[in-house]
Amino acid sequence: MAFSIEERFSAALYHASRAWRQAIDRRLKDLGIGQAGWMAIAVVAAAGEPLPQTELARRLGVENPTLVVTIDRLTAGGLAVRVPSSTDRRIKLVALTEAGTKLYEKVKSQADQVRNELLAHIDKDHLQLMTELLESVREKAESAP
Repeated sequence: MAFSIEERFSAALYHASRAWRQAIDRRLKDLGIGQAGWMAIAVVAAAGEPLPQTELARRLGVENPTLVVTIDRLTAGGLAVRVPSSTDRRIKLVALTEAGTKLYEKVKSQADQVRNELLAHIDKDHLQLMTELLESVREKAESAP
């Protein structure tokens, strides 16, 4: 049975994304943090400021209840704290602690190494084209009903 190019693309996208995350997870296993934790830390660090839990969940592509478990683990480990919003006391912001920021630096360093290793053999023009393609697919998927 021959698969259409659309089916092959869909499978390749799924499996490449999964393999990418697993490669980073293998590199980070000695840091004692799983994928959900390092991704949450990375998103908060990249934001440069504490994020509302709902916004963090949106950026991670997870439901709020799922994120609560992750944040609970990060706070229990001293890597993050919940702080009240100065404009709306119903909103809790997620901020990294000093330990969380230090861990982020280690995570980023290891993730950068994995990224460089996995992409070293790819021509920069092809990488640019594929990046634009994937960004376009993501935008379309996010706006789909």
